[in-house]
Amino acid sequence: MFTEIFVQLLQEKNLTAYKVAKETSISQGLMNEYKNGIKLPTLQNVVKIADCLDCSIDYLLGRTDNP
Repeated sequence: MFTEIFVQLLQEKNLTAYKVAKETSISQGLMNEYKNGIKLPTLQNVVKIADCLDCSIDYLLGRTDNP
C-alpha cells in the first residue's frame, strides 16, 4: 500500500525519489528501495516523507483517503 501511494504522490507532485531523498536526508538507495517496494520505511522515515510530500502519515500508509 505504501509503495503505490508513494509513487502516486511523486507523480502528482512532479517529484523524483532523488529529490525527496535529498530533502529528507534519507539515502537515495533506500528511497529507491521504498519506491520499488523492496523495503518499507521506518516510522521515522514515514514521518519525514509525509512532511516532504505535504500529506498525512495516515494517507501515506493508506489509512485514509484524505491527504
